[in-house]
Amino acid sequence: MAQKVTGGEGVAALAEANAPVFETIVQMTLNTFERSGLDEETYLLARIAALVAMDASAPSYLLNIGTAAELGVPLEKVQGTLVAIAPVVGSARVVSAAHNIGEAFGLEISAEDA
Repeated sequence: MAQKVTGGEGVAALAEANAPVFETIVQMTLNTFERSGLDEETYLLARIAALVAMDASAPSYLLNIGTAAELGVPLEKVQGTLVAIAPVVGSARVVSAAHNIGEAFGLEISAEDA
């Protein structure tokens, strides 16, 4: 079974891959934090909120939530972000996000947890 890679390790692994699509994604992401003018926590929570709005796949959450966890962003803040954006993006997107986050981290998420 392949080893799961999270956070910054995931970006490094993508950068080293011989895959032009992934290389392009890495290049697009470089320096966006510095250019945003946001602190690390706000930057990552904004990215997670955007992923929910886009109905992103599990690997996108793995990379961004993994990085947030590495930086010490509490899980409660990620959950709070989902609660805050639910009225804007809708419950279906938030439930889908909870499922995809659980899938990304190999977690079983019940309806009570979402």
